[in-house]
Amino acid sequence: MWERGRDDAASFSVPVSGAEASIYPGAPAGIYAILDSAATADPERFLAAILAGGVRLVQYRAKGGVDRTVVRALHARTNRVGARLVVNDDLAAALVADGLHAGQEDLADLEASGLDAAALRAALHGKLLGVSCGMPDEARRAYADGADYVGTGPFKATRSKADAGEAIGAAGLAAVCTATPLPVAAIGGIELEDLPAVAGAGARMAAVLSAFAAAPDPKARARAFVSAWSRLQR
Repeated sequence: MWERGRDDAASFSVPVSGAEASIYPGAPAGIYAILDSAATADPERFLAAILAGGVRLVQYRAKGGVDRTVVRALHARTNRVGARLVVNDDLAAALVADGLHAGQEDLADLEASGLDAAALRAALHGKLLGVSCGMPDEARRAYADGADYVGTGPFKATRSKADAGEAIGAAGLAAVCTATPLPVAAIGGIELEDLPAVAGAGARMAAVLSAFAAAPDPKARARAFVSAWSRLQR
């Protein structure tokens, strides 16, 4: 079991108590785009479009294997506009981006290999660490383990991730949000009309994959999501 100590909590700039303190300086927030290599033939072009639409947080996912050359090119684009790029499941590739997003199985594999929470945080050199959590207990553990944010879902049924599980809906999302002071990203089948329910449940981010990847104009679609989310935060 990984646990966060007092010194860890201070050094990670993560709140130490109370859901009311969940938003800390630099906390990730807003529309969180998932750039899946299987969903686009040209990751750089797709990224340029959603960045032009206002997206400032992107996760790169390549289940067939992450090419660090591609990550460097994507990171150069996000850097130019002040956006952040995290890499799914690949620690080495995450080091040439802005952070790592890991699932429960990935964390278990790291722990089994001898990379505990302190070692993982040290290896990330202050970069973001996001953790997928399906239940409140996992979200509480993610906070104790030193995560910077958690992702939870699927909010609705989704075809973009075969092992996503059953939809948790607004009630399941709210349960995770109240279980941790960390910012929460809702993921799974989220469309424009779902944003009020996502924000209302307490999520600080709405992760979007298919709604952007399937759009004829990803830039316009991203702009619509970003604008709608911004209005909900007023």
